[in-house]
Amino acid sequence: LRLLRREPERAARAGEVAGELYGRLTAAGLTAVRPDAAVVSVRAPSADAAVAWAADCRAAGVAVGCFRPPSVPDGISRLRLTARADLTEEQITAAVATIAATAPREAVTPLG
Repeated sequence: LRLLRREPERAARAGEVAGELYGRLTAAGLTAVRPDAAVVSVRAPSADAAVAWAADCRAAGVAVGCFRPPSVPDGISRLRLTARADLTEEQITAAVATIAATAPREAVTPLG
């Protein structure tokens, strides 16, 4: 809290990063929930796919959360990304590229 009092712009920047992640992930054909804070949730086709996808992301150097039943209802498995105010443009680009490249085929909606 002391940090946020000293640097209130950090909260706004984290929100901007979350919005950027959301926009880029949906542009890549992934289904994400529009963030209202610093967390971006990306739908996975199944619990098993979410676990494998999160592991593939981590192996490629991108830390993501993985939520699946019983912590979420059946059919709502997701990756969860936490946007940070200190992420650079290059880190955002690399994270989105990794998440998109490792996505299960069923998670990607064809564009066009």
